[in-house]
Amino acid sequence: MRIALTGEALIDFTASEAGNLAFLGHEGGSPLNTAVACARLGQPTGFLTQLSTDLFGERLMGFLQRNGVDTSFILRSNAPSTLAFVERTPQTNRYAFYTQGSADATWAPEPLPQLPAECRFLHFGSISLLQDPAAARIADLIAANRGQRVIVFDPNVRPSLISDMAAYRERVHGWFGMADLVKLSDEDAALLAPGQPVDALAAECLKAGARAVIVTRGGDGATLWRTGRAPLSVAAPRVTVVDTIGAGDTFTAGLSVALLSHGIEQPGQIDGLADEDWKAVMGFAATAAALNCTREGADPPTLEAVHAALAKAQNTAVAAASRP
Repeated sequence: MRIALTGEALIDFTASEAGNLAFLGHEGGSPLNTAVACARLGQPTGFLTQLSTDLFGERLMGFLQRNGVDTSFILRSNAPSTLAFVERTPQTNRYAFYTQGSADATWAPEPLPQLPAECRFLHFGSISLLQDPAAARIADLIAANRGQRVIVFDPNVRPSLISDMAAYRERVHGWFGMADLVKLSDEDAALLAPGQPVDALAAECLKAGARAVIVTRGGDGATLWRTGRAPLSVAAPRVTVVDTIGAGDTFTAGLSVALLSHGIEQPGQIDGLADEDWKAVMGFAATAAALNCTREGADPPTLEAVHAALAKAQNTAVAAASRP
């Protein structure tokens, strides 16, 4: 296990069309999507959560196992599975969640699981941080591994689940300080710091203790901030978008996979990564996310598919540069 993730696993019921009550179920949840993406991108990946023994929980367990995710740390419970209903719009996706008393929200392992020594990245975030006891135990797990592994935080803000946004923003600031790498979408940034420029929020993350902050902007690419360095941006590959569900999760997975391929295994190594290497890391993540968008639902690509897309883009660029 090189990458571990903790948080929710749920069933996404996606509306067949806007305004229609016909829904189709898919395995989902931001941490689960990211875990599957990491595994498909070639890194041994484990998932820490609690799944229901109901029919949805069995479906989630089977899905993780079929995708090569290590499920040995997963607990089981007779509490119900978390359910989410998603309606696509041309601009974004609208969500309704049913989480109260669910198996993943009541994850409270005692003692905390001990990750294997070869595990170098630990991800947390999303709606799993909105309900105790899971939120408290996730914070305990992150604190216990701080400094030993690269901690990745993706808040994946879902305003429909947050009753007090001001209090939530204060809590997020504390989570920034627990992470080495923070990944935000531009939508997350707008909700966490309304009316502020994105670079001001990135500066807050860095001041809180993060070593690097990346904000994604969908088809407009992504930007990296680090202390004492100029911002660094990459473009997003141009693709025909079928669905954006899971794109951000796939981008987050791509970051960890690419950082590992560049030899990043300790938090302090992030500080010394060169600009060109960061561009390659973010380019890999952006390409993986773009390929996810070419298919229905959260459906991350394989490592081979990403390498093929990157090679094609490179060949196209070389050919364009050689034209008179």
